[in-house]
Amino acid sequence: MTDGEFSGEPGGAVGRPRGGTSAEGRGDPFDDALALANGTAPRWVRPGAGPEATTVTTPYAAGGAAAATSSATGSGGDAPYTPDDPFSPDDPAAARSGPSSPSSPSSPSSPSGPSRPVDPAPPTGPGPRTAPAAVPWHTARALAERAVPGPPAPETSVLGEALGRTLAAPLSALTDLPSFDTSAMDGWAVSGPGPWRLDRPADAPETGLPSGILAGHAPAEALLDGHAIPIATGARVPSGATAVLRSEHGEVRELSDGGRRLYAPRPAPPGQDIRPRGQECRRGDQLLPAGALVTPAVLGLAAAAGYDELTAYRRPRAEVFVLGDELLDHGLPHEGRIRDALGPMLAPWLHALGIEAAPPRHLADEADTLYAALAGSTADVVITTGGTASGPVDHVHPTLRRLGAEVLVDGVAVRPGHPMLLARLAPRRHLVGLPGNPLAAVSGLLTLAEPLLRTLAARRPAAPYRTPLAAAVAGHPRDTRLVPVAYRDDERHGLTAVPLRFHGPAMLRGIASADALAVVPPGGAERGTELELLEFPWSASWSAGWTPGWAAPGGPYEPPEATGGRA
Repeated sequence: MTDGEFSGEPGGAVGRPRGGTSAEGRGDPFDDALALANGTAPRWVRPGAGPEATTVTTPYAAGGAAAATSSATGSGGDAPYTPDDPFSPDDPAAARSGPSSPSSPSSPSSPSGPSRPVDPAPPTGPGPRTAPAAVPWHTARALAERAVPGPPAPETSVLGEALGRTLAAPLSALTDLPSFDTSAMDGWAVSGPGPWRLDRPADAPETGLPSGILAGHAPAEALLDGHAIPIATGARVPSGATAVLRSEHGEVRELSDGGRRLYAPRPAPPGQDIRPRGQECRRGDQLLPAGALVTPAVLGLAAAAGYDELTAYRRPRAEVFVLGDELLDHGLPHEGRIRDALGPMLAPWLHALGIEAAPPRHLADEADTLYAALAGSTADVVITTGGTASGPVDHVHPTLRRLGAEVLVDGVAVRPGHPMLLARLAPRRHLVGLPGNPLAAVSGLLTLAEPLLRTLAARRPAAPYRTPLAAAVAGHPRDTRLVPVAYRDDERHGLTAVPLRFHGPAMLRGIASADALAVVPPGGAERGTELELLEFPWSASWSAGWTPGWAAPGGPYEPPEATGGRA
């Protein structure tokens, strides 16, 4: 399934209104995936299956693991990932969340009405839970991008405060650029063919060399035919001037009458070295469309075009909560405790995406502590690290239930980063739950957080970028893989993506040396295959050719967890 397969109506919070159906009579895949994450996904039964066929929904507590069908998840079958994968569709809970048999106590009384199986109350604490079926990677990104209908209302601010924002309206010139004819070089403004009599400016001192027309000063008199006057770069060209003669191209000679004459080895054609009024734009011309990112160059253009303020969408605000009693914020690891690698990494990464993010907060592994932090946050997006699976101190899911949050994505068919999640805390406030391992967290950041924040900031998605692989990459049998790659020049393929060796979910060396993450389809990809790349915000081709730790060309790239293992 690809992004292009979604047809949700614009303007809604996430796609079509609930309950809508597609032309084939089934639910919109976008809404099916959303319902799947919340455990309310219907099991669609093929037409003509008989009177016993029915549509069964499952509550949040049931997890909806068996409610996934190929039309909703795009997984292409019911084979399990691996026996030890807690996110496997073959979880024992599937037996009680699937269609009821006629003899079951929860069997429907009518073939036309839905039946809801009897399930226990949702768990209120951490621990084992029934995990929903994972959402396909492209589906998860589409859900995140469309989780909000658009950015908040734009704001008007002074130029300096608009940096990094997105224009809410086209930038139109308030004046001609340049606003008058200006000299492009230091030299002389001349009128007609030479040689020219060199005039002394009206405001020049009686003794010494005349300074001529300087930038910021309007000429006092028109230039007569056959005359010349010194002029500086950027100065306004006097009326009557036909060209500017560069200082290195002219020779001044003294005359017997005390005057001076300017000679040139070649004629000065009309318009030479003059920037005519309106050369760059005329007043009212559109300089940039709405949606353009305000960069330092845009600030310069806006100032030149006469702007003191710009109307743009504000930068989204994010908070990062780092969960884990085992984490240290300084010193060497000791006594079973490790350094926090995500706190120092995530806030600068968000800044590079144009997001306002306060310094990360470290929270103890306590349910009430997490609840208070989430309930008290006013950020547009809260990002948590760790606690998204079903361990003894994983409090994210119970806290979301306690807050009454709506889960949009709960598990993604991607390695690493499988147990990532996306939830709506309030109409315009969301939570992105990242796994605790560094590379898995980056996977979740680029899969769920970046598309959501991009929509909130009104930023346009980057054009799909594909590059051939410099070495083969083994893939997961069913899931998408995100593999760190670095650019390298290749004689045959040109710029290629080299897979890096340090690619484990808990490793940092790979992403520290990488330019992007390659999107590897299930089953892997051979050398020379063009793959989609998720470039890092600071990525540049300067690293081409510098590829530490890359696999030898032609050699296979074997992830240790390629056969299934949760990241």
